[in-house]
Amino acid sequence: MSIRFGTSGWRAIIADQFTFENVKLVTRSISGYLKADGKNNGKIIVGHDSRFMGERFCEVAAEILEKEGFQVLLCQNPTPTPTISHAIRSEKAVGGINFTASHNPPEYQGIKFSTADGAPALPEITKQVENLIENKPESNEEAGGSIEKYDARPNYLDDLKIKVNFDAIARAKGKYAYDALWGTGRGYLDKILREYGLDVETIHDWRDVTFGGQSPEPGEDHLGELRETVKSKNLTLGISTDGDGDRFGVIDSNGEFIAPNQLIAILADYLAESRNWTEGLARSVATSHFIDRVAENRGLKLYETPVGFKFIGELINKDEIILGGEESAGLSIKGHYPEKDGILACLLAVEAVAVRGASLTEQLNALTDRVGTLYSARIGVKLNSEIADKLKEKLSREPSEIGGRKVENINRMDGVKFIFTDGSWMLMRPSGTEPLVRIYAESENKQDLEVLLEQGRKYLLG
Repeated sequence: MSIRFGTSGWRAIIADQFTFENVKLVTRSISGYLKADGKNNGKIIVGHDSRFMGERFCEVAAEILEKEGFQVLLCQNPTPTPTISHAIRSEKAVGGINFTASHNPPEYQGIKFSTADGAPALPEITKQVENLIENKPESNEEAGGSIEKYDARPNYLDDLKIKVNFDAIARAKGKYAYDALWGTGRGYLDKILREYGLDVETIHDWRDVTFGGQSPEPGEDHLGELRETVKSKNLTLGISTDGDGDRFGVIDSNGEFIAPNQLIAILADYLAESRNWTEGLARSVATSHFIDRVAENRGLKLYETPVGFKFIGELINKDEIILGGEESAGLSIKGHYPEKDGILACLLAVEAVAVRGASLTEQLNALTDRVGTLYSARIGVKLNSEIADKLKEKLSREPSEIGGRKVENINRMDGVKFIFTDGSWMLMRPSGTEPLVRIYAESENKQDLEVLLEQGRKYLLG
């Protein structure tokens, strides 16, 4: 068995590969990396989301780190990933270990290692950790270690108050519903809105380690109850976050789901307008080119990154972008942390509606009137050894056309992205978090998008 870090840490099924022995092994290896990097005896944040056994895994990791000489700040409650990112930075910690499998099904648990800047560790760092894991490091006890109980919530919420226009939100007096999906956002997103006198109805705001028998992912198919609440009570907006609070989902006042690609573009346009920021915009290679059109319309530079928010996080750290987003509902902004933040994304959606006095659907329609319409989607194909071989073979090809569609350019930044002469595109890449091959596509025509996805499936499996 090998332990490998994907786009957002190491994830595995509880009691299969995710065991106490492997948690100890990974923790010792992260400690070994930090010490080799000269970061001995510093503070380290250890936290968990609302998954099964999160507290116990945390305690085991904390005990090891204490013996290794680190000053452990142990989060006392299920804590959102962006909150841990803020804690790492505000406490000047050497890093953070977060027990989370984010939006994965409930049988999964995971470890995300973040560096001192609060960003997910980059591949060159996780490769060093993986090498240490393979060598199975022994405990290396040092003096000076400690464990301190820690509440990361107050400082994080105070930081959001600086970055979001709550005065405008309070004046607009909107009414909201929040679906926590049994995750870590409960007591965060609802709490801060209520502090400003707003009416917030909460859904699924208690801990359920099975997440209602589904993945805690705020996609359209998981937000039916939120939609009904918004429509039946004539609310301003329905907002949602995933299991660890780093992804967002939004239902507009008319009951329409605003897709992540759409919200990223709306908020990029809104921030450029409301903040007068002039830095660039960033998206992953799998994310809609809608944001490219916003960048062009606003005269802003566009950055494309591999999948994995750590790459966008680098641009946040360098203060080179207004906003960076991923189609998988990840977003952060200028001056924030190099980690996706679903709580912030929802609050910015609330702010945009309050300030502009227009629903998200109205804002989307106004934006497409300016820059045009694009339709994007993705499908997943179960990854097995046969499909893996086919994928490897197909990714090595240089086709001039697919399904009668002429290929203009091939982008191999992450997987393979075929850009066609008509402006449509298709991307194939293995998921970094699940045993799937993902096929992404985008077109100016909704029916053509369905054709394009099917052509991608046939090309992969043929």
